[in-house]
Amino acid sequence: MRPHLAIATLALLAGAPSAFAQQAAPADLPSVSDSKVDTEMFSRTLVSANRFEIDSSKLAETKGVAADVNDFAALMVKDHTRAGQDFKAALERSQTTASVTPEGPPLLPKDQAMLDQLKALDGEAFQAKYIMLQTEAHKQAVALFSTYAQSGDDPALKEFAKKTLETLKTHEKRLKDVAAAH
Repeated sequence: MRPHLAIATLALLAGAPSAFAQQAAPADLPSVSDSKVDTEMFSRTLVSANRFEIDSSKLAETKGVAADVNDFAALMVKDHTRAGQDFKAALERSQTTASVTPEGPPLLPKDQAMLDQLKALDGEAFQAKYIMLQTEAHKQAVALFSTYAQSGDDPALKEFAKKTLETLKTHEKRLKDVAAAH
């Protein structure tokens, strides 16, 4: 009887991290397991997420973070500004009727909440939270862009997603290095 209890316990524990991970995903983002993201959701989410990346990284540049974190923040501002320009160009070529512009509406509530958390911090506390939020934001962005690149319904935006996905994956790798250093 005890071996069965041990196996059942292991099975339960093995499934726990994925259950918690699913619980932690914001309600306004498609889950990683979604096989399709519509153009409206993709566009709305990426505009807000891109602005969060830029605004939080500009904030990092003023908060006295370590040199490598500051370098990462500068890269985020540069790459995500370019991504916004690329998205605008893709929208002009697209067939979508999505009601989103690259400047977009105010940040989505989850992105605004993350930015507000960062604004309230300084020094080491800011740096730790910035790295954590950037890691989570890039994980969600990679999932969103991967899904849209595979199953998106607008060819121009799908191509934009494929192109931008490589940059997001590079950011993820760089974040792992930065996180490991701190």
